[in-house]
Amino acid sequence: MFSRHLKGWRAKCELCGRESEDISAALKVCAPCVREHFDDARPYLEAAHAEVRGRYGLPARAPKDPNGVRCGACGNDCRIPEGGKGFCGVVENVGGKLIRKFGTPDRGLLSWYYDPLPTNCVPAEFCAGSSGAGYPKWCRTPRGDISYNNLSVFLGSCTYSCLFCQNYGFRELTTSGKPVMSAAELAERADESVGCICYFGGDPSSQMPFVIKSAELARANAAKDGRILRVCLETNLSMNSEHLKKFAELSMGSGGGIKADLKCWSSEILYALSGIEHRVAYENFKWLGKRHSRRPEVPFARASTLLMPDYVDDEEIRGVASFIADLDPSIPYSLLAFHPLYYMDDMPYTRREDAERFLRICKEEGLWKVRIGNPWLLC
Repeated sequence: MFSRHLKGWRAKCELCGRESEDISAALKVCAPCVREHFDDARPYLEAAHAEVRGRYGLPARAPKDPNGVRCGACGNDCRIPEGGKGFCGVVENVGGKLIRKFGTPDRGLLSWYYDPLPTNCVPAEFCAGSSGAGYPKWCRTPRGDISYNNLSVFLGSCTYSCLFCQNYGFRELTTSGKPVMSAAELAERADESVGCICYFGGDPSSQMPFVIKSAELARANAAKDGRILRVCLETNLSMNSEHLKKFAELSMGSGGGIKADLKCWSSEILYALSGIEHRVAYENFKWLGKRHSRRPEVPFARASTLLMPDYVDDEEIRGVASFIADLDPSIPYSLLAFHPLYYMDDMPYTRREDAERFLRICKEEGLWKVRIGNPWLLC
């Protein structure tokens, strides 16, 4: 990591020669050059992701071996060669057979904890447990599930490779392969003190069979006792459509929701920041958006974007905001200030003037429920 928080530090774009504190030393290319000269920028971007992923023993890109075994669990659509592993690191080809080391109903790679409600989760302002939305059907008091807990489930793997990751500690789980627990064991943690379960990480997309099974078991246990138990996702939304639909049914029927982390709008910036070359998240969000109005009392579809200085600019925000508004302008959208971490820790914090301008852009595009999610980080 770079750790260059010195005043006046400026990186240089290898293509145009521009120097700025808003250019990532890891990427070595500025945002305009990424978008406008992607073919020239790509070698620098590939090298950045390959270096970072190599440190964790992960493939530099999603494997596409024509003779490999297809995974199909997420948008990366890995074709894994014999002896190789998938982009997420939890699936391997052993002797020509696909072996899912983690993310099955028997083996989830995760850590968990109880987080008292109301929580500081991104869509807390709109969710039943923290806001009281949908009382009395979806929560216990008009102010939410006061004195209850959120069972926070931190998945130890991911289908993206974000160099700016704000929860990069999940990589320690990916590389160590522990701690591990079964879906049944996690479901038992959703006891009488728990009002909701939130799966995040890392990313739930990489372990959806485990996520779905544990949510099903926990919901069944709560139903026996006549308890409210919401189930939610905070995710890059890159899972396959079958898994999304199964969890969405559970979430919709529980009073929970699905929050999609829409990184940016352009495919070029998405590759630069997250190392992926598909738009499954956006197709999945279209599907979610069409179902959002079915339960208006508690917003079902939710979205957020991390405001990476320079790379996530007016053009990116306008694209995402317009996309969401065209689906349903009532979908909540949270703009999140960037905290310098991981391999982009040389970047500055999000500037207040930028965040406020992005907020205006979202409203101009027609969104009704847009907010700056963590204004205390703005500089």
